[in-house]
Amino acid sequence: MARILASPGKYIQGKGVLKDLGKYVNDFGERILGIIDPVVKELYAEELQSGLAGKELIMETFGGESSKKEIERLAEIARQNNIELIMGAGGGKTIDTAKAVAYYTKTPVMIIPTIAATDAPCSALSVIYTEEGVFEEYLFLPRNPDIVVVDTEIIARAPVRYLVSGMGDALATYFEASACAKTKVQSIAGGSQTMTALSLARLCYDTLLKYGHAAKKAAEASVVTEALEKIIEANTLLSGLGFESGGLAAAHAVHNGFTALEETHDRTHGEKVAYSTLVQMVLEDRDPEEIEKVFAFCKGLGLPTTLSELGVKEIKEEDIMKVAWASCAEDDTMHNMPFEITPEMVKDAIIAVDRLGR
Repeated sequence: MARILASPGKYIQGKGVLKDLGKYVNDFGERILGIIDPVVKELYAEELQSGLAGKELIMETFGGESSKKEIERLAEIARQNNIELIMGAGGGKTIDTAKAVAYYTKTPVMIIPTIAATDAPCSALSVIYTEEGVFEEYLFLPRNPDIVVVDTEIIARAPVRYLVSGMGDALATYFEASACAKTKVQSIAGGSQTMTALSLARLCYDTLLKYGHAAKKAAEASVVTEALEKIIEANTLLSGLGFESGGLAAAHAVHNGFTALEETHDRTHGEKVAYSTLVQMVLEDRDPEEIEKVFAFCKGLGLPTTLSELGVKEIKEEDIMKVAWASCAEDDTMHNMPFEITPEMVKDAIIAVDRLGR
């Protein structure tokens, strides 16, 4: 199997880069459909319009779920207006929707994450949910976004919870890529793991542990520091390249399982992934010192290490088994692990993490 590394066409990160949007999209046409998170629209509509002065920008408010119905609604608007470029501005679900709309309308896409909460901005993947917010499927896209623009000043102003959540999502990158490298399973990029992908995944993990707490302090003060710049890059670019070309395994499969429990719906993607990473580490029987280090990292940032912190106040074995069965679904990434994992094993690991977290 060929080794393949995938990446966005161009990645731009820095303080105040939103004001230069126009020069970044000159090669993509004049008619732009902006799919904008409602909060982002309220806060940054003027900056987006100013940055794209001279272009024809149609702003459409994102409906809240990256569902098939919402994607088709926005795709129809793009078709009716002969749109030449899709722009997605907001969090992970807004971004995933914009990428899917661009795919179905055969249009280039520019991604503007306004929080550093997931690694969605750089990937050729959209996560599709039902209209009720339950994970439905992965939509694998033929190419990565044409351009990703990250204004770190906007990230610094966003709620700190989202930055921390992004660190929770990025935390899984190294552990999942390491598992996939053992099985040499085909990654989302379409081949086996390159040395570059595995090195980026490791760099992501090391950056989180070294700069995570300092970056959180900077975000709490709404200031841009070098530590914050590094963590935004880790959450967005390193994690994005690492997971896509490295592979997904148990952590994201368990996350998908947790979406079956309504109690977890108000927890972010990254919060669920952080707990699920600990579950993967227990399943792998990793060194206790390594597990302790990751527990300490999560606790120090306020990421969930108990089921109660995930919203599951009363632990019922039948509910945990529901998560475990969903995690082991035939088409999910649990099967990328280098050994067979059963729902019973997942259930036990989920409960073990909860006990360790207490």
